[in-house]
Amino acid sequence: MTDKSQHFDVVIAGGGMVGSMLAAALAEGSVVGLPGENANKPPLNVCVLEGVRPETFEPGSDPDYDIRVSALSNATQHMFENVGAWQGVIDRRACVYREMAVWDGEAAGRTHFDAGDIGASELGHIVENRVVQLALLDRLEAAANITLKCPARLATYRTTGDSSVVTLESGEQLTAHLLVGADGARSTVRKIAGIEVDSSRYPQHALVASIKTTLPQQAITWQRFQPTGPQAFLPLCGSRASMVWYHTEEEVERLLALDVEAFSVAMCDAFPAELGGIESVSARSSFPLVKAHAARYVDERIALIGDAAHTVHPLAGQGVNLGMLDAAALADVILETHAAHRDIGARRYLRRYERWRRGENALMISAFDSFFHVFKPQPRPVQWLRSAALNMADHGGPLKRLVMGHAMGTRGHLPTLARTRFAAG
Repeated sequence: MTDKSQHFDVVIAGGGMVGSMLAAALAEGSVVGLPGENANKPPLNVCVLEGVRPETFEPGSDPDYDIRVSALSNATQHMFENVGAWQGVIDRRACVYREMAVWDGEAAGRTHFDAGDIGASELGHIVENRVVQLALLDRLEAAANITLKCPARLATYRTTGDSSVVTLESGEQLTAHLLVGADGARSTVRKIAGIEVDSSRYPQHALVASIKTTLPQQAITWQRFQPTGPQAFLPLCGSRASMVWYHTEEEVERLLALDVEAFSVAMCDAFPAELGGIESVSARSSFPLVKAHAARYVDERIALIGDAAHTVHPLAGQGVNLGMLDAAALADVILETHAAHRDIGARRYLRRYERWRRGENALMISAFDSFFHVFKPQPRPVQWLRSAALNMADHGGPLKRLVMGHAMGTRGHLPTLARTRFAAG
């Protein structure tokens, strides 16, 4: 019987932002490349399965804002620059932020971070998720060694001696030396592999709203810790902003049920007056808060990245940045293994990626979880201690620089794409 399946080196299930970054890192001409004498070796043949293509956003146009936004760190920006996709972000829409203000809503503690304190021009950019994805898709569609299938979703797969045999929902069949699960928190790849997840839900939901304010936005993000949950205010272009309020599920549902006028009044009453009044609300939504960590990131012919491997409390906005670091680290491991003429799908080589990223992600999950517990309603002595800690951080030079370094993604064991600007593309 004739084998009608298509053959690839790597199949990435669930492109999204993180899966598309991995594909871009493996794309022909990527600055990660193949080292030394292997530089002229044919590039890997990669297939990306994308479920839904984001709504079109032509450079130069000004469509309504996507309610889903991410705070991209400097390290993530480096990755985009190095795969030739950053200009696609800038040509569409991105808002730089140079400062970050954090304060305790129950006590007097407050700290302020400024990029200038460490000689940086910015702390990061607030970017709509669809802009992130579209800029990467532009890069993938221009790469000769990338096959983009959209709409396409993985239905099931099985592993054989030297490949994963992937069946799509359409019935189409693919084979690959390595299958990467970038298919989100409910990963089908992870489920079929039988990889367990340590998961728990927080007693909060996140209420998100895209708004226009009476005051122009400054290049600063605001975060206040209230007894009911953190409040965040993220600047977008002009007088646009994204508001996030973590509250009980019941209260979030009540707020979402309000008409626009009543909702605006509720937000103005809850958020600091210095952020400006709300002129209009263009979109609002909510989602539950979950922390989760896969027991392992790899198996024979399988690797997990991004939300398929871990989810964190979103209060620090670092979820997407952790996923991007996963993608860049896995790209390093795949390309180095390929250059050494070894099997890119063999678990013994993929374990390097797991050792690299799982420990770092576990540390970040614990850190964000600690923030949640420290700033939930506490007795007065605990309030005083956490407030004193914020004030101390504001005046502690080395500690402040350390925190800023982690927020910018410039600390730790960084992958090639995140370490340096190569001025690609």
